[in-house]
Amino acid sequence: MRITKKLLITLLATVVCTVSCKDNFLNVKPTGSITNAQLTSKAGLEGSLIAAYSMLTGRSVGADGFYGGSTNWFWGSVLGGEANKGTNSGDQAQVNEIQAYHPQTGNTSILAKYQATYEGIARVNALLRILPDAQATVTAADKTRIEAEAKFLRAHYYFELKKHFNNTPYIDESVDYSKGIELVKNDTDLWPKIEADFQFAYDNLPETQGAPGRANKWAAGAYLAKALLFQNKFAAAKTLFSAVMAGGKTANGKAYGLVPKYGNLWRIANNNNEESVFAIQSAAGTGTINNANPDFVLNFPYNGGPAGCCGFFQPSFELGNSFRTDATGLPLLDGSYNTGANQLVTDEGVAAKALFTPDAGNLDPRIDHSIGRRYLPYLDHGPHPGVAWIRDQNYGGPYAPKKYIWTKAEEASGGVDKSSWTPGYDGQNVYIIRYADVLLMAAEAEIEAGSLATAQTYINTVRTRAAADIVMGKLIGFQPLAAPAVGPDYTKPILDNSLPAANYVITNYTVAFGSQAEARIALRFERKLELSGEGQRFYDLVRWGVAAATLNAYLTYEKAQVTASPFADASYVSPKSDHLPIPQREIDILSTSVLAQNPGY
Repeated sequence: MRITKKLLITLLATVVCTVSCKDNFLNVKPTGSITNAQLTSKAGLEGSLIAAYSMLTGRSVGADGFYGGSTNWFWGSVLGGEANKGTNSGDQAQVNEIQAYHPQTGNTSILAKYQATYEGIARVNALLRILPDAQATVTAADKTRIEAEAKFLRAHYYFELKKHFNNTPYIDESVDYSKGIELVKNDTDLWPKIEADFQFAYDNLPETQGAPGRANKWAAGAYLAKALLFQNKFAAAKTLFSAVMAGGKTANGKAYGLVPKYGNLWRIANNNNEESVFAIQSAAGTGTINNANPDFVLNFPYNGGPAGCCGFFQPSFELGNSFRTDATGLPLLDGSYNTGANQLVTDEGVAAKALFTPDAGNLDPRIDHSIGRRYLPYLDHGPHPGVAWIRDQNYGGPYAPKKYIWTKAEEASGGVDKSSWTPGYDGQNVYIIRYADVLLMAAEAEIEAGSLATAQTYINTVRTRAAADIVMGKLIGFQPLAAPAVGPDYTKPILDNSLPAANYVITNYTVAFGSQAEARIALRFERKLELSGEGQRFYDLVRWGVAAATLNAYLTYEKAQVTASPFADASYVSPKSDHLPIPQREIDILSTSVLAQNPGY
């Protein structure tokens, strides 16, 4: 038997050597391939374009797919001081160092953001390279539109890279991917490239599109104006914002305007509304979560409520306090909202079965469309129970996110995809730019290069809408304890839906702004209130040049509120903290002579 085994081993080795020593095994006939004729057909070009759109979600790139998309809930809002990472210190621990503004160059979540964005660019460039070979059946108008949509997306992706990493290698369709791409350095300013692509899109896109999620002329105009604003080109931005507001419409033909009720912005039935300038499209119930909104699956209350997972993205104490208003209904622009009795009453450290009395002071009603607070209605999921839905209150604080949370009614009507590990995947679109943002950016341009009175009008337009939608459901008592116990059960609040949930007091600015500095403070604070949790705040602070002062003050305040502070060693150092490090993996691949690391890393 030993001899037989040796003979079999020898025979096997001979066969392996015979097969492996020849290269015939490399000639494997493909089981399927896409021909150039298929790619250059109308359907093929549209398919390639849709593939470029699909990377807005950042999906399917690496293990850290939660951080690659264009929603920027972590990069814009957590780093902007609007929210804590939340949950506890161990879950997704690789982002703890980023939240503390001391990321390592090998951080996998930073790599995911970088790779996902370049994947979007690669898909755009692949489309633009084959577009000149479009079949004769593809009309000139369709070719121009496809090119303009593609360049709009490329400008968006490079805008993302610019905001996060400053300058990165610029690759367009003219670069030969088979040779030379590895020599492209990150020493060229991206802004002129971004402007050129947005300008082409603005000049060549139609006003309306066959599908509401496609970029149109006015989305390109708004985004181009935003790029100008980021470069402090206020006069040019002002002119373009004025044009967008005067004639702009959505891709499905609705004249731009504000959704009448603030809270309806985040309802699935209201996707592609008149306020939606450009949004990531989402759909549930299609047989795959790949069509649903993936970016917020971590950001639901923990251990109960909708989804039941995972406790991330908890609004900060500082953000909650920011919604305090004075006796006249105006925000506390002097910063006193973080002091004394102006600070919100929260249930931090209050046990689930203990009595808690909610804050009774004046508040901007947007707070309860943005932040989940104890004993207040949490959409149609009933009263938020407070600590019972918080994974680690000593780490993340007492609040839960409220925007981009689906309702029971939406779940019942098929708006939630339950085919994966969490029902957090849903059909809510995610705004990249909405009209209230346009109004406030236009107000900023007016403050810097126009009329303070016009700026005040734009700000008041946003505030008027905020006042028109208040949350109903005031705490009036508690159900009794189950017999034979006596007394109220503090875990079972009773709400009166005919009464406002809190003391909402909000008014417009009626006294004219006395100076540019005064107007600037009001505008910047209004952006904080209106756009909280929407991934914008950090980039605003950086471009305004106030990130270090604002965020270090935020860190000092926030770490004093929780005993297990996620900010124990946090500090913001400018200019280092203004941008993320270039991922070390990319530098290792291309060498330091090609990719220069950002300062301080």
